[in-house]
Amino acid sequence: MNLVTFFKNVSREMKKVTWPRRRELTRYTITVISTVAFVAVFFAVIDLGITQILNLFFE
Repeated sequence: MNLVTFFKNVSREMKKVTWPRRRELTRYTITVISTVAFVAVFFAVIDLGITQILNLFFE
């Protein structure tokens, strides 16, 4: 399979893709950003807690 055939196949497959509407895309974006923020805060709190516990034992 040469490069031209590959790109023709890619073009054909991309025409079959159904792209999300603006409303769906906004909802998905908000979901991803809020999930990432929640996980970041969660691990920051866990890290802070572990640091405080270790400081109690090693000071």
